[in-house]
Amino acid sequence: MSPLRSRTGTYGAGGEGRGPLGAARFGPGVWARDLAMGMRFAAGGGREGWIRTALTAAGVTLGVAVLLLGASVPHLMDAWHGREKARENLGQRHQPRPSDTTLRYASADTTFRGTEVRGRLVRPDGTHPPVPPGIDRLPGPGRMLVSPALKDLLGSPGGALLRDRLPYEIAGTIGDAGLLGPKELTYVAQSATLAAPDGYRIDHFGKSWDPRPMSAPAVLLVIMTCVALMTPVMVFIGTSVRFGNERREERLAALRLVGTDVPTTRRIASGEALFGSLLGVAGGAVLFLAARGLAPYITLWDINVFPADITPGPLAAALITLLVPAAAVLVTLLAQRSVTVDPLGVVHHRRPVRRRLWWRPALPAVGALLLVPLSWEGPWTDNPLNTVRLAAGAMLLLLGVTALLPWLVDAVVGRLHGGPVSWQLAVRRLQLSSSSATRAVSGITVAVAGAIAVHMLMTGMQAGYAAAYAESGKLPRIGLWGNAKDWPRAQRALTALRATPGVTDARGTIDGLAGPLPTDRAPVSATHPSTLAIGSCAELRRLAQLPSCRDGEVFLTSHNPDPDPALVPGARLDLNPPIVRGDRLDPHPWTIPRSARTARLLSPGHGPEGSFYDLLVTPSALDPSRLNAPSMELRVDFDRSVPDAVEHIRTTASRLDPAVQESSAVDNPHDGQYSSVRNALFAGAVVTLLLIGAGLIITTVEQLHERRRLLSTLDAHGIRRATLGRSLLWQTALPVLLGLALALACGLSLGALLLTMIDSAVTVDWPVVLAMTTTGAAVILFVTALSLPPLWRMMRPEGLRTE
Repeated sequence: MSPLRSRTGTYGAGGEGRGPLGAARFGPGVWARDLAMGMRFAAGGGREGWIRTALTAAGVTLGVAVLLLGASVPHLMDAWHGREKARENLGQRHQPRPSDTTLRYASADTTFRGTEVRGRLVRPDGTHPPVPPGIDRLPGPGRMLVSPALKDLLGSPGGALLRDRLPYEIAGTIGDAGLLGPKELTYVAQSATLAAPDGYRIDHFGKSWDPRPMSAPAVLLVIMTCVALMTPVMVFIGTSVRFGNERREERLAALRLVGTDVPTTRRIASGEALFGSLLGVAGGAVLFLAARGLAPYITLWDINVFPADITPGPLAAALITLLVPAAAVLVTLLAQRSVTVDPLGVVHHRRPVRRRLWWRPALPAVGALLLVPLSWEGPWTDNPLNTVRLAAGAMLLLLGVTALLPWLVDAVVGRLHGGPVSWQLAVRRLQLSSSSATRAVSGITVAVAGAIAVHMLMTGMQAGYAAAYAESGKLPRIGLWGNAKDWPRAQRALTALRATPGVTDARGTIDGLAGPLPTDRAPVSATHPSTLAIGSCAELRRLAQLPSCRDGEVFLTSHNPDPDPALVPGARLDLNPPIVRGDRLDPHPWTIPRSARTARLLSPGHGPEGSFYDLLVTPSALDPSRLNAPSMELRVDFDRSVPDAVEHIRTTASRLDPAVQESSAVDNPHDGQYSSVRNALFAGAVVTLLLIGAGLIITTVEQLHERRRLLSTLDAHGIRRATLGRSLLWQTALPVLLGLALALACGLSLGALLLTMIDSAVTVDWPVVLAMTTTGAAVILFVTALSLPPLWRMMRPEGLRTE
């Protein structure tokens, strides 16, 4: 025991319950006093202290900003879907009667060069029609209100083809309340010709409806993206608050000199970390607000939102604000348990404990046990239990990497012997203490492993969509369908399409349903309707092999091996069969002519060339207006070499009928969706690697400062600076390379399990893997280059002076 400690050991009359100057040693007041003292030391620690504090704050800033963004997702989706619901009415089961407060409403969506354009046509029945949000009053006949983004597009040279497709005068813009996001392309136009059967009548907007649930692969991707983002953030925050531990311990030794006990020094150290974390919380809020302001310029997965939508819930924001500083204090206290600080600058570290392997694989093993059964169960099903199993399993697998890395580094460097002097210096340093290096590199490992797994999942999903679009898009064809009034209108549509630039062929029919007439023994709701096609003989010959044909004939197809016995010449059918079970509709009887003959379909079945029709009817044999909701089905072949052939076809179709719908494999929207998410994840991983590299720089410089006398001694004995520079390179490279190898193994394994869950072929995104590895190597060179100037300064004879 030192003399100073013997004089202050009893702490005066207060006994063990009193500290220096009679102060109490326990209680909230003591904690507050010591934490405040540590914060004062962090704020007044000079240039080096501020560098450490700034780096801690930078790490916590990034983590807090990501946590706030993640906490904003529920509010973002609620606001996004809320505006979507408020501006729509998908139709009412019982349409209202025409009145002063009703209007006819129809969809007129289109696609322009791969981008969806939402269009709505209205025609008021009176003077007080309902108005959707974002609009004060409906536009006049022949006029439209557009979103600001669509207005800019229509006014640009690149929007000339789209301008021809929307023959309405722009009367104003739609407000934010009527838009899903600032980049949305949408318009509302009043059509003077909109009438039944186009669209439907409504008396209000804001009909309650639930959006279509996400597909199972998309849910899997969302869960894994959250895990891949949150796990590195947690590790990085824990690593950031420990930057500068070595120098902090030397500073705390001075406090021991004035009688401070070990628990007090630990609380003061926690106060220093608390100061950096509080700055990080404030910086995270500022960074979050800055990122929030960039929301209008960012589109991920076709979702573009307003800044106000990105708002974390009050409870989530409060928890982040409180828990991040609390975690900083807890991590620092745990780190100080392995250090004993004595007076006069003596710092004793516990004897290095041999890292044991037996418990370290437990985390990834439990994670694998949660994930492997999910891959055995077949395609992923979205339910709460599977979500918890996936998130927990993936997080345990990623966190298991951080547990395995220290043991792996010790196991590898412990078996390295011999080699050049620079190599031996680096290996010996890591053999003596690798904790600081592995702690910083663990963040790299988790970030890269998560990024590789998510990129593999997205690459597999994107490859599946690309293969499907490539297969269905081999034949350059666009399908169009819309309401049909009569066959002459369909003929005019075919003529106009055939005259469109780039079109090589166009064919079509009017399709409808027919069922047996209701009887007491066969309720209407229990029947399955048959399909029929109305067209000219020339169009019907494209569908079936006809013996002969003239207008007025009817043909029964023979594609079904088990034909409906009711479909025979002379049978009576109902042309107004109920589409929804339970509907009671007035029957429209029609008799199949007894002269009807049998014809064989050329390509029975579904698909680009296939068709399923039970009856083929020429126009004179059946008036299409007698059918319930007849549909004009058109197929248009085009020449890919003609510039903008697809856009010309869409323009022609829109002029024929603005409400016409399209089905084609021309545009693959998933390419843009997946590419945007992949690019964002890759950018996030690169930023994380660079920040962790900054932490490695501070750790390396601190270690150099600890060894300044040794470095001066080596310099005095003639060791070249280049040799020590290379040793610094190896000292940084070994943990990083081992961490990247572990991340590669973990990421590939996790990615393979995820792809198996969605029954997708295991595909490795090798460009991303190579980019991650290259970035890791760049971080090594970056750390080494910035650590060389301090190394040169410490390799001076003046470092051997002592007092």
